[in-house]
Amino acid sequence: MLGTKASVVVDIVARKPSFAFFHGCGNLLHHSPPFLFNFNVNSQFQFSNYARMDIIVDDPQLFLKYVRQECKLGFSQINHALNLFQKMQSLHPLPSVIDFNQLLTAMCKMKPNPPFATVISLSRKLELSGFRPDGYSVAISANCYSRLGCMGFAFSLVGRRLKLGYELDIVVFTTLLNGLIHADNLRGAVKLLDKIVKLGFQPDLVTFGAMFKGLCRNGDNVGALDLLRKMESHGQCQPDNVIYCTLIDSLCKDKLLLEALSLFKEMKIKGILPNVVTYNTLIRGMCTLGQWKDAREMLIEMVDNKIAPNIFTYNTFIDMYCKEGMVGDARALFETMTKRGHIPNIITYNSLLDGYCLRGELDDAEKLMKLMVKDGCQPDIVTFSILVNGYCKHKRLDEALSLFREMPLKGITPNIFSYTNLIDALCKDNQLEYACKLLKEMQFHGITPDVVTYSSLIDGFCHHSLIEEATLLFKDMKSKGVLPNIFTYTILIDGLCEAGRLKEAMDIFSFVVDKGKQSVRTYNVMMKGFCKKGLLTEALELLKKMDNDGHPPDDCTYNTIIKGFLYGDDVSKSLELLNIMTSKGFAGDAKTCSLFVDLLIDP
Repeated sequence: MLGTKASVVVDIVARKPSFAFFHGCGNLLHHSPPFLFNFNVNSQFQFSNYARMDIIVDDPQLFLKYVRQECKLGFSQINHALNLFQKMQSLHPLPSVIDFNQLLTAMCKMKPNPPFATVISLSRKLELSGFRPDGYSVAISANCYSRLGCMGFAFSLVGRRLKLGYELDIVVFTTLLNGLIHADNLRGAVKLLDKIVKLGFQPDLVTFGAMFKGLCRNGDNVGALDLLRKMESHGQCQPDNVIYCTLIDSLCKDKLLLEALSLFKEMKIKGILPNVVTYNTLIRGMCTLGQWKDAREMLIEMVDNKIAPNIFTYNTFIDMYCKEGMVGDARALFETMTKRGHIPNIITYNSLLDGYCLRGELDDAEKLMKLMVKDGCQPDIVTFSILVNGYCKHKRLDEALSLFREMPLKGITPNIFSYTNLIDALCKDNQLEYACKLLKEMQFHGITPDVVTYSSLIDGFCHHSLIEEATLLFKDMKSKGVLPNIFTYTILIDGLCEAGRLKEAMDIFSFVVDKGKQSVRTYNVMMKGFCKKGLLTEALELLKKMDNDGHPPDDCTYNTIIKGFLYGDDVSKSLELLNIMTSKGFAGDAKTCSLFVDLLIDP
């Protein structure tokens, strides 16, 4: 049966630089950085994969039509684009500059890594052969230089454009802005935008969009909101849905949900209709803050406005249910989305797997993993890490190790999280030798252990009374530049106290307090150490120090010191502390209560 909250959702879905650069520059292409032009455009390439081009290559008009079609479709292989360029350059007469521009533009759009340096090389080759570029050609090269971080050359090309007799326009300036933003020179981009406006150019939506993206990426929400108001005050170019979505997304990521909702309301008042991306962004922001009810209400509004949920919407709610422990409801939503034709992706499966593992339903997790493989969705490092961690947490170490060893066979390299989870589980299972072996293995494979990895091993050594090994490992981690955190220090202080090495524990404790890194748990383990040694005066002083240091004692603190005085036969002080503890709303634990009962039975 679906939970009430989940059934609601299922029901719903069922329903910048100086302008001096611009002047006095010679032929830039002759002075470009050498690393940009190390590509040999005269290399011979095989045409075997392009039989269609072989047939039409003798007809220039047909061939150029083919080139234009290929440019519109986009390129996945650079060799194909280079073959086309080489053939175009061999034609007599040469194709127009428009045809070359179209090819170079298509190359700039190749994913995931556009060959900007190669495009510059081809442009240079064209110009050296006597081909006169137009304003758009220069803009292409400027864009490439910008994306490569060579902003000096990009600005100089604007000067070259002027020398060729082409006027500047907002497209060129937007190219430069994008370059500055990609180079993380946001201050320069803001200055350039101001200069653009002062020169009388009107920024368009693309220009403003680039600026908003840069500001939000840098977490400058104040600057982005200020730019929004300036954009509105100019009146000629009003913000659209994309700009509002960019701002709302940035605010949600910074957990400024109220501000995001205020913008959401504002855009609707202005008649700018939100789309599925807008709603998804707000829903994700609400889920991140645990505001599940608000997220469901936003989903209702979304569906009421005839906006259909997409895979991102489903994934957000599936993840939300899994985090709430409502895995059955998440699975029901999973079934709903597949029935509606949405294909689950790796994020969908990983969220469900994590939910099953959190509940200890590992058999269901295994079945789901088999289903995802059957459906053509290959497990990734996150998938394996979730399952390995699930097996470890539920003490099924043999299966965790088996799955861990299977990862390389599937072409997946274990990461630091996979190793650390296993090391921690092995330490808790008293398999310290195997845990140390894994530590060496991860280092051999070039994976540097972090503070969590070391802390897990130190904790394992301390719990098994191997305090010498623990202290040596502690020194080793510091020598390797891995800084201990409060958990590491607390583990070691506790271990030293248990081993009776109170002075060493006190030295580390004093160091931690002096650095202001302590926690209530750090005080508690030190308190336990004092009580174990019968140093009750020191324990009382530490109790006072906790309050003075801004770390008020908790129930564990009081139970520890009360038991210390009971074991020291100071019943009067124990009762006094008991009264203080209860007045603060804390209760005695089982052992404390047992000791007091024993006193009553056998006074």
